[in-house]
Amino acid sequence: MKIEIWSDIMCPFCYIGKRQLETALAVFPNDEFEIEWKSFQLDPTITAQPDMDVYTFLAERKGMSIEQSKEMHKGVAERAKSVGLDYNFDKAVISNSLNAHRIIQLAKTKNIGDRMEEIFFKAYFTDGQDLNNGQTLIKLGIQAGLEENEIREVLESENLFIKEVESDIKEAAEIGVQGVPFFVFDRKYAVSGAQPIETFVKTIQEVLK
Repeated sequence: MKIEIWSDIMCPFCYIGKRQLETALAVFPNDEFEIEWKSFQLDPTITAQPDMDVYTFLAERKGMSIEQSKEMHKGVAERAKSVGLDYNFDKAVISNSLNAHRIIQLAKTKNIGDRMEEIFFKAYFTDGQDLNNGQTLIKLGIQAGLEENEIREVLESENLFIKEVESDIKEAAEIGVQGVPFFVFDRKYAVSGAQPIETFVKTIQEVLK
C-alpha cells in the first residue's frame, strides 16, 4: 500500500499525525507500506525572525493575545506528549521551510525521505534548532544519511528540487487539500488532519479489503 503524506516541517500536527500513523501501521505487521512525503508550505512568506518567539508570532498572525497564544501552544504540546513527543515551543525558531523541503526531496531520491522528515521534525519541535541555518541543515542531512557535498549543492542553488516542491504543492491544490497533514491511501481514501489512531486503522482496513 502506498501512503502519500502532505506535510510541513513547521506544522505541529504533522509530527503528531506521523506518530499516530506509525502506531496504526504496527497493527498490520504482515503488510507492506510505502510512505511518500509530499511538500506543503503553510506559509511560504515566512522570513527568518531570530528575535521573535513563536508565541508572539502566532499572536500577531491570528490577532490574539500572547496569553492566548501560549495557552494554545500548551494544548498542542500536551497532545504531542500523549503520543510520546516532547515539544519545546520556548526554544522553537521561526523558519521558512522551503530549504528543508528541498532537502527532503533530495532524501526521497535516496529512499530516506521518512528518516529526513523525522529528523527535521525533532530538530524543530524538540531541539529548537534553526532550520534557516545552512550549517544546521547540512548537519541534519548528514545525520539522515545524505552526503555533505550533495546537500551543499542544493543549498547553493536556487533551482535544485524547487520543481519537485512546487509540483507537490500544486498537486495538493488540485486534489483539494485545505490543510496538513493530509494522508492519501492508494489514491482510494484520504484522511485529513492528525486523526485518532483508530481512524487510520479503519482506513487501512478498508483499503486492504
